[in-house]
Amino acid sequence: MKIALIDSGLGLLPAAAAVRRLRPDAELVLSSDPDGVPWGPRTPEDITAHALATARAAAAHRPDALVVACNTASVHALTALRAGLEPALPVIGTVPAIKPAAAAGGAVAIWATPATTGSPYQRRLIADFAGTARVTEVPCPGLADAVQWANEDAIDRAIAAAAALTPDDVSAVVLGCTHYELVAERIRAAVQTPARPAGLPPVRLHGSAGAVAAQTLRRLGADPAPSAAPAGALAVLLSGRPGTLPPAALAYAEGRLLAATAPAA
Repeated sequence: MKIALIDSGLGLLPAAAAVRRLRPDAELVLSSDPDGVPWGPRTPEDITAHALATARAAAAHRPDALVVACNTASVHALTALRAGLEPALPVIGTVPAIKPAAAAGGAVAIWATPATTGSPYQRRLIADFAGTARVTEVPCPGLADAVQWANEDAIDRAIAAAAALTPDDVSAVVLGCTHYELVAERIRAAVQTPARPAGLPPVRLHGSAGAVAAQTLRRLGADPAPSAAPAGALAVLLSGRPGTLPPAALAYAEGRLLAATAPAA
């Protein structure tokens, strides 16, 4: 079984690591676009063009499924990707985990890129899935870029700025950009502030990687494999060119997991 994942950059690492944990034996194709990163500031048409090029480079490796491990690409390019690749290649998109985050009610914050925050897409998800939860949309300027380059100081500044906009009584935080899952514990620590009202349970974080990995296996009719299964090969494509995991990927546990469990193909 071979699964490809696409993103402009390191945002594909959380979903790839989640697939690796569920199916250690799966071959992985990680197709990113360092020549075009970041996709967020581009026009929808430009995002679609870059996503299609990145997906077609991955499709040339004949995967059994393609994961769009990027919220921005899922918003703007998922329809075009499915039209161009399905039914021969199943395409799985990424949606912010608003529904599970809001299931318990209370206060929910959605951390997302400035382009996504307040967008009709996100507002529609809130209307459809937030229920009675009180939702605060939190823009996180610079956070995805800081994570992409593993810039520790910039990550700290961006997280602190977003945490300052997050209500102290929030019960859950939705990570609305796949890059943010790479620094989830730092986000959790930032929102678990001394100003938080006494008696509230710890803040829950909701990313998409685990659900996307599970959905991918369901689409393929595949069950999880034993953790001791031999690791499948790992292929890395950088704007269509064969390559290796960039050094910044190894700053994160997910990147180190992928590097440790499979030689480059």
